[in-house]
Amino acid sequence: MPPAAPAYRRLTVEERRSQLLEAALTLFAHRAPEEVSLDDVAEAAGVSRPLVYRYFPGGKQQLYEAALRSAAEELQQCFDEPREGPLLPRLSRALDRYLGFVDQHDAGFSALLQGGSVVETSRTTAIVDGVRRAAAVHILSHLGVTEPGPRLRMTVRMWITAVEAASLIWLDEDKQPPADELRDWLVEQFAAVLSVTARRDPQTAELVRALATDA
Repeated sequence: MPPAAPAYRRLTVEERRSQLLEAALTLFAHRAPEEVSLDDVAEAAGVSRPLVYRYFPGGKQQLYEAALRSAAEELQQCFDEPREGPLLPRLSRALDRYLGFVDQHDAGFSALLQGGSVVETSRTTAIVDGVRRAAAVHILSHLGVTEPGPRLRMTVRMWITAVEAASLIWLDEDKQPPADELRDWLVEQFAAVLSVTARRDPQTAELVRALATDA
């Protein structure tokens, strides 16, 4: 007697929504948002187009923003490293996760985070900027600074922008140099920009001295 077929289980609202977001993120990871249709998302998820509309009545714009928020949450978690041990190794581990995300999403990283898409709005821009601000908060926390001055804040945010730009260039260069070399290079750049700022900012100078002792 053949084994009984497994019983069908209807997905919950959250499970179905997660399924659709995962399908959308997979598509957006390799194609620009304006090149992805709701039919594409429905086919990738194995559902009907009306079902996609049931969960995202605002159409592709709402789906794109929801997918972008999901990607943003994952990126923010990349910098959520326990405050244990020396700073620079902690930063290396965070960058490993960040570059892993970039590698996983490949050419779609620019479509997801760089902007410039025809579906970009003030809301999507705010979501992307939120990732950068969250990364800055994490890094300042790792530095042990509760009230950073303007020069230190600017230094950290400039470096985060440089990391994002380097990641996009890395994709254009066929992921060369290897990710571990890029990670080490970016960590060295962080130490270097802190040293430059330290020449003009006593708060940063104190941090650099502490990092030298912590190494």
